[in-house]
Amino acid sequence: MSESTPIAAVISIGAMARNDLWNETKPVRTAHATTTLITAGAHLIIVDPGLPAVALEQRLAERAGKSAADITDVFLTSWRPAHRRALALFPNARWFMSDTEIATARQLFTVTLANIGSEPDAASELISQDQALLNRFTPAPDKIAPGVDLFPLGGCTPGQAGLIVSQPTTTLVVAGGAVATLEHFLRGKVTPDCYDIKQALGSLAEIYEIAYVIIPGYDNQFVNPRSLAAGAGTLGEIEGMGLDL
Repeated sequence: MSESTPIAAVISIGAMARNDLWNETKPVRTAHATTTLITAGAHLIIVDPGLPAVALEQRLAERAGKSAADITDVFLTSWRPAHRRALALFPNARWFMSDTEIATARQLFTVTLANIGSEPDAASELISQDQALLNRFTPAPDKIAPGVDLFPLGGCTPGQAGLIVSQPTTTLVVAGGAVATLEHFLRGKVTPDCYDIKQALGSLAEIYEIAYVIIPGYDNQFVNPRSLAAGAGTLGEIEGMGLDL
């Protein structure tokens, strides 16, 4: 693999607060998104820094031999809190998110603050802190870095977006919440808390058609069964294959 070929590595495997496929009806663990490091030329891109800052800094050193100061770019697949706990680690990096997700978050802040009223309290202080973080973000360009392209995947949230990492012999998709876990993918399911279930299923189908390797939102990376099973057909037809990837 040449030095110019982008490489994606999982830094931390995420977890869902409540996995609907495990018959969990309420949160039983702290949610944190799978965090990915993409190396592309001079770019070091951290995707979805969901762990607390101290823990993620340790993972970066353990998994990649890097420090937070080495990171040039931060990309969030969505504005959900489980995807951004360690943002403060990267004050000197460029922060990117889809323009639709930025606009949706800003609108939500406006509505929430209007409902809270003018009296400052703990809730309004937290919202102000989140607004300050959001203001650091710029809309992600179509091309984040050489071989790394924006992949709109609306549905889980209005502006959910992943990244396509193009390599000479394979295509990897960092999917965020558009693919929650391997089990969700194999069953052709999205999470029930999606903003638009129909759109989310459409995004899931797009990933199925395009990706060879998938890094999901709350699980380890896996190979798309479509790449392993010739003639698998549609996403619905892979349900129940029980592939151990």
